[in-house]
Amino acid sequence: MSARLHLTRLTGAASIQDGGRRGYLRFGLSASGPMDPLAHAAANVLVGNAPDAAALELGLAGAGLRIEGGAARLALAGAPSGLRLDGEPVAAHRSFILREGSELTVERPREGVFATLAVSGGFTVRSVMGSRALHQRAALGGLDGRALREGDRLPLTAFATGEAETCLDAIALEREAPIRIVLGPQDDHFSQAGLATFLGRAFTVSNRADRMGYQLDGPEIAHGPAGFNIVSDATVTGSVQVPGSGRPIVLLADRQTTGGYPKIATVISADLRRIAQRRPGETVQFEAVDLATATRLAREQAARIAALSARLRPVESEAERLMAANLAGAAVDALRAED
Repeated sequence: MSARLHLTRLTGAASIQDGGRRGYLRFGLSASGPMDPLAHAAANVLVGNAPDAAALELGLAGAGLRIEGGAARLALAGAPSGLRLDGEPVAAHRSFILREGSELTVERPREGVFATLAVSGGFTVRSVMGSRALHQRAALGGLDGRALREGDRLPLTAFATGEAETCLDAIALEREAPIRIVLGPQDDHFSQAGLATFLGRAFTVSNRADRMGYQLDGPEIAHGPAGFNIVSDATVTGSVQVPGSGRPIVLLADRQTTGGYPKIATVISADLRRIAQRRPGETVQFEAVDLATATRLAREQAARIAALSARLRPVESEAERLMAANLAGAAVDALRAED
């Protein structure tokens, strides 16, 4: 029997995601992929996978997991979640081995929304149109074209060696930082007062938020004389549409590929993870940057992901940590200071 990861408990949303399904926008199919690409890459690199390998994405979810038919190296990154292996706490942003007979518990995140759990070797679910990422509305990818459910058993390549466990510095969610945008392409459909509202006022994530997009609550953004209808044209991940209600909608990984509402701005790619990690009720403030800045920040994030493997370091045992701290020497020094 091939190894499988058994999802014994699930409270919240979960799906299999990889780097995304590219090249099908002309057919009306968006790429999907991780809501937090940096966390997704970090979890994969920690277990020796390619940064865009298929992994388990948890959205405001807790889970219980067991492995059947082998052992595998796992790592969790993203929204801070309590993690326990057979009841003992395990830190996030580090790798560990889950063996047959053991149980892993992932608690709902204390803050943020999305966490990625990667497994060495990745999942061997069927690739559809070049990707294993679930696009739920199109029923493509994932496990049989659907989100995960309690009781699912996910096929994987069992891989656990005697290699040292590794860790990375925790990745900040940056939940208080402004969301940087490039204005347009239809910012001319808004009045000056509307633009000032968009850039100068705070919004909150509404309960109408999922992988397709986040609708924001807050002050109404006023359209100009041209109104709120346009001939439908292309959207991108990060497009900020403003329908007749004046409430902005930020389109995300599973977005529709065209839309007939004017787009006041586009969230820069480097900040998509920032807004994805905001919960309903949390604040969003927009900040305009130019295209050159957006391009530079996109390249910096790509370089950061490419450098993750070089930043891996071995996990120190408790004994090694205490030896490095030289606690005995510090105690002696303290006594001498009192003389």
